[in-house]
Amino acid sequence: MLEINRRTLWQLAAGLVASGPASAAADQAWPNQAVRFICPFAAGGPTDVAARLVADGMTNALPQRVIVENRTGSGVVVGTEAVAKSARDGYTVLYSTVAHAVLRPLFANLNFNPVSDFQPVALVGTIPMLLMVNNDVPAKDLQQLVAMFRSKPGQYNYGSSGAGGAVHLATELFLKQAGDLKVNHIPYRGSAPAIPDLLNGNLTMFLNVASDGITSVQRGTTRALAVSSAQRLPQLPDVPTFAEAGLPGYEAYTWHMLFVPAGTPDAIVTQLNQAVNKAMRQPGVTQRFTDMSIQPNAESTPASAAAWLKAEMEKWEPLVRASGITAQ
Repeated sequence: MLEINRRTLWQLAAGLVASGPASAAADQAWPNQAVRFICPFAAGGPTDVAARLVADGMTNALPQRVIVENRTGSGVVVGTEAVAKSARDGYTVLYSTVAHAVLRPLFANLNFNPVSDFQPVALVGTIPMLLMVNNDVPAKDLQQLVAMFRSKPGQYNYGSSGAGGAVHLATELFLKQAGDLKVNHIPYRGSAPAIPDLLNGNLTMFLNVASDGITSVQRGTTRALAVSSAQRLPQLPDVPTFAEAGLPGYEAYTWHMLFVPAGTPDAIVTQLNQAVNKAMRQPGVTQRFTDMSIQPNAESTPASAAAWLKAEMEKWEPLVRASGITAQ
């Protein structure tokens, strides 16, 4: 009996010795399976394209593949909620945009908290807006456009890619800062359907995401009066910033950020962040982002991404509430 007990104790001790290093190795082995980006935007759209560029770049920086899954519905709610409810193991990552910053005022009954349920990993890029007008609009610069809107409140139209989206928010911010101008909002399902109405004059103005608007300006089918970034766009060096055009303090961007569920181990968050920054330093990724008018960021930290998100929420949430913007 004593021999049996000794043997049993020996086996237990041996098992503990073996399992300790194995467990530690398992903890250190992340990632030991594919990492999945949940992109709550449609496949083939600009956000999806950027997400796949980052995923490919991270695949080159990690021992496992990074894949993209598009999960749309209720704006970005369905895909975002899926990540909020996923395991805190670093294998499910949300790739989202400024849409994340306005979830609370747009949706009254969310099943998750956009702040406390998420840990920002990295801000990978920012995209400015380009204020475009129909070629027949008599205003030749931003100040003339503002004067035109002020002289006939409610008689002109502007388009957006959807209620509550980045284009809608940026335009409302412009109208507010320019003196609470009254211009009618016409929402579309994406930017592409709005362009024909801008060309035929049904829309006076379209403050479009720069990556979607540059081509029409370069071709001369529309005119650009200002860009919403702090610096001019290299593709359109003659187009002034809003500050240069007479509206100091106005900046607006959509942006791309990676999130994991809150409670994901810090070590994994750090590894994800390092892999993202390595991806953003790869010349192919940097060039593609630049070509898409996305200003790439290869120096983001989880702390700086969280600070950016906080500032954006403080900027956009009051605007959404004051303007009565609702999700469609």
